[in-house]
Amino acid sequence: MISVEEALARILAMVSRLDAETVTLRQAANRVLAADAVARLNQPPFAASAMDGYAIHNDDHHPGRKLRVIGEAGAGHAFSGRIGTGEAARIFTGAPIPEGANRVVLQEDVNRDADCIILGQRLEKSDHIRPLGQDFKLGDRLRAPQRLRPADLSLLASMNLPEVEVACRPQVAILSTGDELVMPGEAPRADQIIASNAFALAAMAEEAGAEVRLLPLARDNEDSLRFAFSLAAGADVIVTSGGASVGDHDLVGKVARDLGLEQNFWKVAMRPGKPLMAGRLGSSVMLGLPGNPVSAIVCGHLFMLPLLAHLQGLQGRHAPRKARLAAAVEGNGPRTHYMRAELAEGEYGPIITPMGRQDSALLSILTKANALLIRPISDGPRAAGEMAEYLPI
Repeated sequence: MISVEEALARILAMVSRLDAETVTLRQAANRVLAADAVARLNQPPFAASAMDGYAIHNDDHHPGRKLRVIGEAGAGHAFSGRIGTGEAARIFTGAPIPEGANRVVLQEDVNRDADCIILGQRLEKSDHIRPLGQDFKLGDRLRAPQRLRPADLSLLASMNLPEVEVACRPQVAILSTGDELVMPGEAPRADQIIASNAFALAAMAEEAGAEVRLLPLARDNEDSLRFAFSLAAGADVIVTSGGASVGDHDLVGKVARDLGLEQNFWKVAMRPGKPLMAGRLGSSVMLGLPGNPVSAIVCGHLFMLPLLAHLQGLQGRHAPRKARLAAAVEGNGPRTHYMRAELAEGEYGPIITPMGRQDSALLSILTKANALLIRPISDGPRAAGEMAEYLPI
């Protein structure tokens, strides 16, 4: 068996970053920016008022000063005149500062009398002006690679960019195998169970930016598996669930090898998820995950998601965080244990509590977990209060 770290390194070494494509901003949500986005203008493109009030010359900024209002400036409606001493222009938030003015006095700090204003006794120090280019300047960049969040799309729009260059979406084919499986909504026989793994794996892959093909269930015979693999043709990643062990009915590896799989490794020193297989099948990377639901989903977090990130040009390595143990844990054995756990915020930082039951078939436990507590190989017992590494899920 190889370590989790070596397994992931081998998987990532099998692929290169996908090509890029240009999409509109409406298509860019959750995509990975593939090339720096360069601002085409300054933001704001002019000195703008940060408040509703009156634009004045700084020399007139004194309590009790009386000024004549000679115009008005609104957002999208600039005042074309010039403000001299003794003069003011009514101004609204976002409006360009008129020529000659260099301060905005708040409307609540003045008294208006017809075409004149009298400055009050309490005047603020701030000039309430947003300078040209305060947010960003012409030529500033949003750096690639990074996944584009809603706020990023707003920034790109403000940079006057109607479209951006993003990594192509990884194409993922997900295949569940086993005579014991039926689809949700069907009536299982007494010796069958409902297929569930693919729905979690598909959702995880789509959230990571992939386009997913959910393939029909494959049965435990070579013809069915061959047909299923034919439906996966052209995918960047093929993810199978079940049939990756060495039992008489575990045929996924054999059929894949018959179809040309260049197997890179099989079995990883981890739990849950030891019978993990990976290799290249034509132009695709194949990940053969275990059939137990928790094992499949944990392996999806540890291997499928980093692979999809790597394909899109993002960091594909794990980035463990640290939290304080809320309860003591026993010593660990010869495989890294990814314990389902609950992460919460404590008085002195995050605390983590491993679930009481860690059976790899218990989906109900996994749904309550928001972290995987990492127990290294041969690590000794740890007391409550000690620091431990975890991965958020």
